[in-house]
Amino acid sequence: MKRTAYKKLINWKNSSDRKPLILKGARQVGKTYLLNEFGKKEFQKIHYLNFQKTKELGNIFEGDLSPVRILELVEVVLDSSVDIQRDVVFFDEIQDCPRALTSLKYFCEDMPELALVCAGSLLGVVHSDSAFPVGKVSFLHLHPMSFMEFLIALGDTRSLKYITDITKKDKIPLIIHNHLMELLKEYFIVGGMPEVVSVYIQNRKNKNSGFEKVRAKQNELITAYMGDFSKYSVKVKSNEIVSLFEAIPAQLAKENKKFISSKVISGGRFSKLRSSIDWLTGAGLIIKVKIANSGELPFSAFTMENRFKLYLFDVGLLGALGGLSPKAVYMQNNLFATFKGAFCENFVAQEFMYTDSAPLYAWAGNTSEVEFIKENDGDVYPIEVKAGLSGKLKSLNVFSQKYNSPYRTRISGRNLEINDSVGMHSYPLYLAFKFPLK
Repeated sequence: MKRTAYKKLINWKNSSDRKPLILKGARQVGKTYLLNEFGKKEFQKIHYLNFQKTKELGNIFEGDLSPVRILELVEVVLDSSVDIQRDVVFFDEIQDCPRALTSLKYFCEDMPELALVCAGSLLGVVHSDSAFPVGKVSFLHLHPMSFMEFLIALGDTRSLKYITDITKKDKIPLIIHNHLMELLKEYFIVGGMPEVVSVYIQNRKNKNSGFEKVRAKQNELITAYMGDFSKYSVKVKSNEIVSLFEAIPAQLAKENKKFISSKVISGGRFSKLRSSIDWLTGAGLIIKVKIANSGELPFSAFTMENRFKLYLFDVGLLGALGGLSPKAVYMQNNLFATFKGAFCENFVAQEFMYTDSAPLYAWAGNTSEVEFIKENDGDVYPIEVKAGLSGKLKSLNVFSQKYNSPYRTRISGRNLEINDSVGMHSYPLYLAFKFPLK
């Protein structure tokens, strides 16, 4: 499947100060597929080593970590010569071979001309106890497929071009808006895990059956993640990580989505769950949105470590983890009231992370709260995500007046409407990735 990260891989390849690249991300977000496609298309030859599939490959890295010695052994094992000027070497599942991770430092220093790419689950790469090659590698984070990539996978190039090229001066015809909102319903169920998207495309003609197969695949992935928790969580209790992970849907189903530790485990305190939260955040499986008590910059100066919201990294898995039937989502007339708007907020958080991996922030005052606040060119913008087509904008108004925002933004099921005269911008949910519209 086509991924927008491919262009970033091309930029890495052509960089004058290229370092070994680690494509990181959660299990099954498409890292291996993307790097294999990149290697086959952009290099003379790809030399592939999978440390999870073939454990014996780890023996290559016993002893000294000289790149010359390692490549000689790679050539013997693969029975293939490596042209360091024209080929690419691919270390897959690198988290399963800590010494290979350490060796990247020496490839960077002693053999910079070799194109070396790696794929690794964040679960292993982030939490590895081995010596990490700080400053000697480049990183690229691969998230689940965005809504834009979902359209690419569906082959809906017309809709894709429309939302990609749109500006704030444009109007969206109602027929196109309704079409995109229907596709968004599908995305809320399917999400962006490539294997799940593939299952859906193969069975999309019969949506009922397709959604059932989607849920089955999502449940398989959730089970696999649970297995990973015990495998990699050496220093953190895996049962606490599981409890936290499973609690995300219930936390988001509340009217006030601020994370409450006591709702996860009996008598639970933030201090008890801090390590599990950090672990899952570092592993890329949850999105942590810190709640600031001021709209001044920098936002980080006005946060407390125990005030935040947690979203799941994939909206499709959110529905599966919460046990919500696809029919309840797809057949709901007011989709955005389902789950108290949790799908909408989770979706927007994902889209924001996909377009800009900077930390996300929310705002809460004495009696008001705004789902997201973002800084752009020194200005601060409040963003509310609405579960329906209408609703009061009290919190937006309070924030805007207090911190003199250039304009307020509502992201909801409404069509695009830019009204600069009153400082109000309304985005349909499927345009969240375009904020701020030019």
